[in-house]
Amino acid sequence: MVSRATAAVLLILALTGCSALGADRTGIVVTTNILGDVTRAIAGTESPVTVLMKPGADPHSFGVSAQDAARMENAALLIHNGLGLEEGVARNVETARSSGVPTLDVGAGIGPLAYKSGENAQRPDPHFWTDPARMLKAVDLITSRIIEHLPDADAAKIRANAAAYRAQIADLDRWMTARFAALPADRRNLVTNHHVFGYLAERFGFTVIGAVIPSGTTLASPSGADLKSLADAVRRAGVPTVFADSSQPDRLIRVMAAEAGLRIRVASLYSESLTAADGGAPTYLRMMRANTDAIVAGLTQERER
Repeated sequence: MVSRATAAVLLILALTGCSALGADRTGIVVTTNILGDVTRAIAGTESPVTVLMKPGADPHSFGVSAQDAARMENAALLIHNGLGLEEGVARNVETARSSGVPTLDVGAGIGPLAYKSGENAQRPDPHFWTDPARMLKAVDLITSRIIEHLPDADAAKIRANAAAYRAQIADLDRWMTARFAALPADRRNLVTNHHVFGYLAERFGFTVIGAVIPSGTTLASPSGADLKSLADAVRRAGVPTVFADSSQPDRLIRVMAAEAGLRIRVASLYSESLTAADGGAPTYLRMMRANTDAIVAGLTQERER
């Protein structure tokens, strides 16, 4: 049996441990590598930033190790995309929040759009980063939370970093607007491997004809009827190029084209994940520029006969 004195000591140790856990929270943990890149630009040298999602990973399906889960539960601030994107780590985010970790659901704060079609119609679309104007809002949200929850960080430096990064995103937005302005109205039809460019389409005046996987997640599967319907839409719209995420196989796109007798190009975009440093999209800014060039090049091609 445990004596009253021993029990009292154990209780004090438990309470002290819980208190210390909150006091010892340190650093910023970010779920996705796109938001991780943005957060690092804002935090600079004022706080370590741990990014859980590896380069080239799928945000819908990546998971975390026990060590990563512990980092989440001991972070001074946990930043996640939200809106259902990180399906594989949603439980870990909720566990960290329940244990008292300050969290930022970025997607909820940027004025999310709803999917217009597919099995996720009317649900919030989590792919807001394809619109640089909304990423400016994300920068503001992240900046304010870092200053709020990391009191030892130099707030003036955080604000200066954020202002410099905002200027780069604003420049990106102007550049994308000019690049897309060269595309005529009949060349502004997008087909992708799944619904990921709704924000870009709304911001820059494109029409999303459809997606090979008629869903906002890569974890769904298209039916034969889905593929036939999309092939018919592609044929009617005269789309010369279908875009596939660089981290996802393009097999379904090629199956759709083959079964429908379509001769169509498939181009890769870095739509949901950054690459390693030696890849084509190691940062958010470079990813957006690479995708813009690829979209313009793909849609100015002549349709294969």
